[in-house]
Amino acid sequence: MLLEDKTAVVYGAGGSIGSAMAEAFAAEGANCFLVGRTAATLDAVADKIRAGGGRAETAVVDVFDATAVADHAGAVVEKTGSLDISVNVISQTAIFQPLVDISVPDFAESMSRLVTSQLLTTKAAAGHMIDQKSGVILFFGGSDRVNKSPGLGNVQIGFDTVEALRRQWACELGPHGVRVVTLLTGGIPESFPDIPEMAAVRQSLHDATLLGRAAALADVGNVAAFVASDRGRTLTSTQVNISCGAVGD
Repeated sequence: MLLEDKTAVVYGAGGSIGSAMAEAFAAEGANCFLVGRTAATLDAVADKIRAGGGRAETAVVDVFDATAVADHAGAVVEKTGSLDISVNVISQTAIFQPLVDISVPDFAESMSRLVTSQLLTTKAAAGHMIDQKSGVILFFGGSDRVNKSPGLGNVQIGFDTVEALRRQWACELGPHGVRVVTLLTGGIPESFPDIPEMAAVRQSLHDATLLGRAAALADVGNVAAFVASDRGRTLTSTQVNISCGAVGD
């Protein structure tokens, strides 16, 4: 298995993207620690992982509380001996409006929460990974500098901000043997609400690809597991494109 006896912490594991990653990590042998804000949702993911023979534990942690995040990461390392994979897929509050229509306080708050969450969780993992001289930190979303779409509000700006963090983390952590990689997505249709209003949006994601199909949640998990494994050991400071050609060079 690709991740035999590795320890993975997944922030936002109760959501569709986070659970897909956690399930894939566990299927490849990782000991998964699922973090989120709703115990029942996390427990459902953990139960599914355990039913498949995997290992999973849950914790409700406020990702905006530096002490709580650091204490949880420390407890994971104390219990398992390492923290090998960290991924935060807790998204900002999406505001799909033209920028001119978004209030400055709303925009500022959404960006502050995004940056705070990403910094706290990455800092917590990075400290332990520096000590052990290994580890993988994954980000999700990515930056598409070619295609431009109006009305995305704070969403792509948020992804671009996370990419700036990823580049800086990669150059600072690389000398310590820590890899930092983003999964670049053109959108995962399965992650959108299954309601009539979203049908056209989901179809547009498929239509935008070169393959006539968008990445599925299982694809997200499988690629994340590969990137986090030793088979992906040459990958750092980069985006891995899982958009099926929807975004590209």
